[in-house]
Amino acid sequence: MTRRNGFALIAALCTLILAVSAGIFIGATTGDGGDQGTLTDGLPGRPGTAAPASTGVWVGAWSASPSGAEPGTGTYGTAGRSVRNVVHVGIGGTSARITLSNLYGQRSLTVTHASIALAAAHNDAAAAAGTLRPLTFAGAVSVVIPPGRQVVSDAVRIAVPRDSDVLVTTYSPAPSGPVTFHRTARQISYAALGDRTQDTGGAAYREQTPYWRYLTALDLLSKESVGTVVALGDSITDGVTSTEGANRRWTDFLGRRLSEAAGSAEVPRYSVVNQGISGNRVLAGGSALPLPSSGGASVADNPSALARFGRDVLGRANVKAVVIELGVNDILRDPGHADPDRITAGLRTLVREAHAHGLRVVGATLMPFQGYPAYRDDREEVRQAVNAQIRSGTVYDEVVDFDRALRDPYDPRRLRADYDSGDHLHPSDAGFRRMAEVFDLSSLKGAVPAQL
Repeated sequence: MTRRNGFALIAALCTLILAVSAGIFIGATTGDGGDQGTLTDGLPGRPGTAAPASTGVWVGAWSASPSGAEPGTGTYGTAGRSVRNVVHVGIGGTSARITLSNLYGQRSLTVTHASIALAAAHNDAAAAAGTLRPLTFAGAVSVVIPPGRQVVSDAVRIAVPRDSDVLVTTYSPAPSGPVTFHRTARQISYAALGDRTQDTGGAAYREQTPYWRYLTALDLLSKESVGTVVALGDSITDGVTSTEGANRRWTDFLGRRLSEAAGSAEVPRYSVVNQGISGNRVLAGGSALPLPSSGGASVADNPSALARFGRDVLGRANVKAVVIELGVNDILRDPGHADPDRITAGLRTLVREAHAHGLRVVGATLMPFQGYPAYRDDREEVRQAVNAQIRSGTVYDEVVDFDRALRDPYDPRRLRADYDSGDHLHPSDAGFRRMAEVFDLSSLKGAVPAQL
């Protein structure tokens, strides 16, 4: 080989190396890593995707925690029907991907077709013209999800405006056993006989349902947000008493505040996703359900916050901060006298787990509940003791004082009348709005304590 040829070969090799390196860099900066359409168990490390020829950051636009198995679906599931979930997003994006869960299934769930579209109008089963897109999983139109597992779709190009409803439709031809669902959606979704995943009209979707089925997350490739805030909570975060179909949970109001304040130096550009489950506790979950062919493993109905933190917080896309609103059910559901130190110790465990993954934690004080059927004076004492520790600054990085914001100034053991839904435990729409209004948006931003 001549010297000239040698120099030419070296130059060619350098060019190739630079090209490969550039490709790796571009792939790393346009997505959040991982393979697409991969089955997971819902623990940290959920698969992501590279952006399909676009720019932005993958963030959570909507989510709902699987809370159990839908009653009456133990044999057939949704065999022979299309499920059209209606979900609301507070931010916009240029591409989308979804997560489907068979966490509570006793048999494999076969999804032969799935689609995504913008809704033609709020609370409508019809798709907006020209927006319906088929979804794929690792390049295939169908996917089989074993019991206890979940799957993330491939990314699909779709322009999703801020503050819009999105339709996610799946079709399952065969019996799959119990349907994994989120019980308290406060949103009407739909179902239809046969494979109607490609229907743009809503005429076939005659069945209405108050649940979200199978769908647990919708992520968007967005320029409007650089990260996700996860709200981990109970029925108050779940918005159980908010107006159905109106998106008036406190997390919805918080998301709107963040969007409206975007651009301020002190306010981070974050989206908000809701991981509330009605009845959820810090320390204890519901009854354990065995998983078939799992060597004795089981999954709890309404799992404790400690048990679901990895799946419902760390498993969300590009999480930057966590807001924890939990503890009241640990008090109300304890047949004896709940231990405030055990409750706050559980909360501190959640904070340590968040810090280990670089996440900032804002925690909420527990709101009053005098007048609720389970109220007792000794339970009020426990609430006050938990709140005293939270306010002392020894539990969370920052505190949002929902108790002080919503309590009756003349009787602090009760919710203020206009903030009370009527059951003396859960806020009204006005109460949920107030919760978001007292939130210090800048508290979501900042470094977490060093791990020593």
